Amino acid sequence: MAIGGMFSSDMAIDLGTANTLVYVKGKGVILNEPSVVAYYFKDGQKKILAVGEDARMMLGRTPGSIQAIRPLRDGVIADFDVAESMIKELIKKVHKRGFFPKPRVIVCVPHGATPVEKRAIRQSVEAAGARKAGLIAEPIAAAMGAGLPITDPTGNMVVDIGGGTTEVAVLSLSDIVYAMSVRVGGDRMDESIVSYIRRKHNVQIGEATAERIKTTIGCARMPENGRGQSMEVRGIDMLNGVPTQFEINQGQVAEAVLEPVQQIVDAVMSTLEVTPPDLAGDIVDRGVMLTGGGALLGGLDLAIREQTGLAVSVADNALHCVAIGTGTALEYEKQLRHVIDYES
Repeated sequence: MAIGGMFSSDMAIDLGTANTLVYVKGKGVILNEPSVVAYYFKDGQKKILAVGEDARMMLGRTPGSIQAIRPLRDGVIADFDVAESMIKELIKKVHKRGFFPKPRVIVCVPHGATPVEKRAIRQSVEAAGARKAGLIAEPIAAAMGAGLPITDPTGNMVVDIGGGTTEVAVLSLSDIVYAMSVRVGGDRMDESIVSYIRRKHNVQIGEATAERIKTTIGCARMPENGRGQSMEVRGIDMLNGVPTQFEINQGQVAEAVLEPVQQIVDAVMSTLEVTPPDLAGDIVDRGVMLTGGGALLGGLDLAIREQTGLAVSVADNALHCVAIGTGTALEYEKQLRHVIDYES
């Protein structure tokens, strides 16, 4: 539906554990905000205070009367009411100016989402004002967003590493031949860094600090000299409870994230083991495509390459791949109807 034939209100949403991206038909990705909501209680009801970036600034810093939470966990909705409010606010942010018709919305969901989880996502999107809500599997969206030729009768492997989940899939003829979803992603890496620093340095740091360490000097492989680059970090000394500053290096971060990285590599190996031989041959030729924010962890492509022997590349716009792919399904809905689930 369009206003004056010029503007469609239809949109595609990459509803992520860490970030939510919104793609508007004909315009591309126009919103990328953290999946965080801050609220307070009034008369026994949750009242929304802030959504997205404004709410993220409050994580770990709120007084007792205000809560800042992420309504999604492991790629699916953990808090139904708060998720609905977040989607509603983000739709409003997209349509700042005046009246807009109820949009048709396509949302990506993890391949491993249960029917109950899918229903929760669909209901949240419809309650937030969508006229119709369609779902698309995250690996298909990621592969399309990365520009893989998924409509061809050849095997393509995509590894989408989000905040809460990693989806490993082999695709051919626009559909999933085999996929597995493991509940490990960027958040698990952050948690591993927090617990490593607590264990090794007796210092407590917050999730935001762990994420900054990961994005600044994070790496999946031990540097050649065992140390690599380093950075200064602040936290609370657990022995005497006072703020302290210390240095952490890449070698320590690689050690900290070793377990989640290995879980991702194991998922790739497990998927390869059950891939039909002809498609496995295609993957040997074409290699593996990494998408999602977690794909940006330094050296992750090399870590997977070392253990699988396959060529591994990181998508050009890894952070936006799923949103772009979901948007592609919206733009070419007739041709891609078979990958969109509109059932209620």
